[in-house]
Amino acid sequence: MLEHGGRLLRAAQRTGIPVAQWLDLSTGVSPWPWPVPAVPASAWHRLPEEEDGLMEAAIAYYGARALLPVAGSQAAIQALPLLRARSRVGVIAPGYNEHAHAWRRAGHEVVTAPAQALLADTDAFDVLVLIHPNNPGGDHFAADVLRRAHAMLTARGGWLVVDEAFIDATPERSLCPEAGGEGLVVLRSVGKFFGMAGARAGFVCAWPALLDALRERLGPWTLTGPTRWAVAGALSDHAWQQAARPCLHAASQRLAALLRAHGLPPDGGSAFFQWCRHPRAAELHEALQQRAVLTRLFDAPSSLRFGLPPDDAAFDRLDNALRGLAA
Repeated sequence: MLEHGGRLLRAAQRTGIPVAQWLDLSTGVSPWPWPVPAVPASAWHRLPEEEDGLMEAAIAYYGARALLPVAGSQAAIQALPLLRARSRVGVIAPGYNEHAHAWRRAGHEVVTAPAQALLADTDAFDVLVLIHPNNPGGDHFAADVLRRAHAMLTARGGWLVVDEAFIDATPERSLCPEAGGEGLVVLRSVGKFFGMAGARAGFVCAWPALLDALRERLGPWTLTGPTRWAVAGALSDHAWQQAARPCLHAASQRLAALLRAHGLPPDGGSAFFQWCRHPRAAELHEALQQRAVLTRLFDAPSSLRFGLPPDDAAFDRLDNALRGLAA
């Protein structure tokens, strides 16, 4: 299995520093989660039912014509490659490594490259997998560029897969409203924007035939009853959503300024994180761990991703932890 952020307990055990003393910036999950109310007993007691309002809330939030709830976008990432015959697949890199891993494991020929190279040679692929905005590089794509790639791929039976796990802070950039047409698959996650990573909930927006095949592959009850209940509430809370977006953008800009002040100018980022290439990234990662600050380390390229500190005290902690490290 591939490595991921969020291994706070392991870091605490390895360093001997109690969990309560850590500043965890390793995941890119919003530090301000949607306030989940007390879950009604019926959500625990009864089997999940599709008529519970979740689908209506998701269709309204994403603007999608058709979608399928899944156990986090990770479930779809693993299952989608099983729904195609052997294909030549272009996957954005650097990016979320599970995409390339899943297509390779299913027997497809996988080429990893920066988005610019993939989009310049779309004809060479049967499937193109992009992340928008990219994790960790922060790449953004104009809608007409994505539409053109989709048209080229669909014309010969191909797919454009767009992972929009980090797009909720800029919903106007989403392709979800266009995902009912054949050949376009959009993956969404509830974990990042709503701060509900533990719920393991996401959605696939695509054309009905693909969603039917994916539903058969994944089986019934992809989400638990309590998760369905909580996610429906989060997707319907428009006031909270409107308030959360400017907070994320402001904190991300503040984080970028802090990193620049310490000689770590970001090479990319989003409303949820900043990403810094550095030849000594592993050394910096270890030094920050010794100061109870957990970041996400990438080996190729050598880099660190910093999630958002939740408050002024956390920004001060990061400021102090970084002093003299990157020089």
